Amino acid sequence: MRRRRVVTMIVTVLVAVFWILLQQLQMPATKPTPEVKSTTSENSKSALSVLDSLAVKGRAPKTGYARTQFGNGWTTSGGCDTRERILQRDMVNTIMSEGCKVMSGLLHDPYTGKDITFTRGIDTSSAVQIDHVVALSDAWQTGAQQLSANQREQLANDPLELLAVDGPANQQKSDGDAATWLPPNKPFRCQYVARQIAVKAKYMLWVTAAEKEAMQRVLASCPGQAAID
Repeated sequence: MRRRRVVTMIVTVLVAVFWILLQQLQMPATKPTPEVKSTTSENSKSALSVLDSLAVKGRAPKTGYARTQFGNGWTTSGGCDTRERILQRDMVNTIMSEGCKVMSGLLHDPYTGKDITFTRGIDTSSAVQIDHVVALSDAWQTGAQQLSANQREQLANDPLELLAVDGPANQQKSDGDAATWLPPNKPFRCQYVARQIAVKAKYMLWVTAAEKEAMQRVLASCPGQAAID
């Protein structure tokens, strides 16, 4: 009698387990809900949003401005100065000397859209110049006076602030801001303005009302332009 009860209990348990398994097989498979990821990372901000974070003020007096306020020319690291590093970064087909000098190369100029053949020489080197995207005079009048000498030197040698460009275009720009000068190459204007905004944000500089308005007009054609870092 006891043995029969044990057998009956085992059969009952097996039937229950079978029933549970049968129900699970009949239920529709459920997939875990995928994690929703933001299309914009925390480190990625639009140029427009960064622009809105900048203070808007009038220009400070230019009194006291001199190039030497931003260091004594290009800094040198590992035997290679900033100018040579930017030339090497921005040009293609470069030929270097043993002394870290770019002897020749080809620049796809962002300011004019032209291809410029660079050859080092007294009469030829100026065809390609290194532009401070935020002109140092403009930086001085929009907050750089309040930076330390080391910070100003860092700004003047920061790769974010520097571009190899067409010499005449650079001369034409002079110390203009976005309200007074923009690259003739219109497709590059969004990147140009975004880079100016990034520099001003990095070094806690402000923009003038006219400058901000000009930047907003440019970015209206490319609202998705990311801030350049």
